[in-house]
Amino acid sequence: MRLSTRQTWRALALSLAAAGVVTASVAAQGPAPGQPELKVGDPAPDFTLQASDGQTYSLSKLRGKTVVLGWFPKAFTAG
Repeated sequence: MRLSTRQTWRALALSLAAAGVVTASVAAQGPAPGQPELKVGDPAPDFTLQASDGQTYSLSKLRGKTVVLGWFPKAFTAG
């Protein structure tokens, strides 16, 4: 199914509006208490997380490799 030009522009506008709302809410939160505020170019602090594959990964063990962190808070909720 192919979208019309009007549908494409409408979807793009809605996506940009949603991105603006998310960006504004994240920016309003500020840094977590006790955590230093990172600046562009600062190295990321070490952290350990469990991945969706069930394995646990530490950033320190991945130094020197490209790391992409996908973070999805509870979609469309306050949490």
